Amino acid sequence: MERHKLPRRNYEPAAKGTLDGVRVLDLSRLVAGNTLTQVLGDFGAEVIKVEPPAGDTLRAWQTAGVQTNWKLYARNKKSLCLELRRPEARELLAKLAPTAALFVESFRPDTLERMGLAPERLLELNPRLVVVRVSGWGQQGPYRRRPGFGTLVEGMSGFASFNGFADREPVLPPMYLADTVAGLYGAAAAMIALREVETRGGRGQVIDLPLLDPLFTVLGPQAANHRLTGKVKPRTGSRSTNAGPRNAYRCRDGLYVCLSSSTQKMAERLFRSIGRAELIEDPRYSTNAGRVRHAEELDAIIGAFVGERTQAENVAFFERAEVTIGPIYDITQIVRDPHVLETELIADYPDADMGAFPMHHVVPRLSGTPGSIRTPAPRLGEHNRALLAEAGVDDAGYRLLLEAGVAAEGGPERGEEAE
Repeated sequence: MERHKLPRRNYEPAAKGTLDGVRVLDLSRLVAGNTLTQVLGDFGAEVIKVEPPAGDTLRAWQTAGVQTNWKLYARNKKSLCLELRRPEARELLAKLAPTAALFVESFRPDTLERMGLAPERLLELNPRLVVVRVSGWGQQGPYRRRPGFGTLVEGMSGFASFNGFADREPVLPPMYLADTVAGLYGAAAAMIALREVETRGGRGQVIDLPLLDPLFTVLGPQAANHRLTGKVKPRTGSRSTNAGPRNAYRCRDGLYVCLSSSTQKMAERLFRSIGRAELIEDPRYSTNAGRVRHAEELDAIIGAFVGERTQAENVAFFERAEVTIGPIYDITQIVRDPHVLETELIADYPDADMGAFPMHHVVPRLSGTPGSIRTPAPRLGEHNRALLAEAGVDDAGYRLLLEAGVAAEGGPERGEEAE
């Protein structure tokens, strides 16, 4: 991968963001909760990851021996390692609850209650606390105790049923879709709840954040469409059932481009650009509904034109014609794209294992109060001493906690390889 200059405006160890002073106790595991707290941490919140002695599971998802997932999702965070199966550890955590604005967890429903840390107790300790409970299916309902991995939600939500091609099996997403969508919704919900506390003098509250609900909302008006038509949305590959033409087309060099003509003017511009202006008056293609019905024939026409040119030639040609087209990139192309480099979508940050670790910068971009990457992902238990001192633990007491297995440092060096 080509290296480029470190974007110092995004890596600022001394920076203080808008959320400076907001402490978050993060007991979550895996991607959803870590996405939520990463967003808050990027904008200045003090995020304390409360990890078990084995560490957050993300530490074990490694590539070539490097904790790439952990390094990405745990940036701007601190690590407090406690064995929460021990009552002494739970009481130490309870002593920190009054110092926090947010408490995030992703245990199975009722686990927090069995630990003696039910939301009711947490709110007694800190009436202004916002408690975010991440789970697969929510704290209520008949499925509440089912395993809640994102894959199951991506299946049940309806996403997989219309993702892929009609003559093949449904396709699950190749990334953490349900988790990341829930994490982003959760960050917004946390800010809404904090605004109630901070500007309206309100009390803390509990946010029930199932993975299912946010993913279902981003699928659009599926329920309404079904009620109106009685039909189930089919799998159409890269085609759209709302507008046409829209598809991925193979170029002469074996690469692909994606093209979308979602408006009447864009479709007409496309037809003229490929030398087929007569299609504008053809009743099969003159309206959007007609183009959707005759997508296969239309794709053959466009595909033949695109197939005579390379990816770069197609992009240049259609951009000159002001037709909405773009390249379908893999990661080797993304990291070299001039727009990606110029805007610092991906940037290298100092890293002990790799020297420089490439990851996305802070999203979204704020002009007046931008976020920043201040610290790399922490070592397991890196911040134990300082944080437990707030709970009244001195150095001698801390050594006793380590000897008793209530607290821990270090952790496994390697985990399972993951791509």
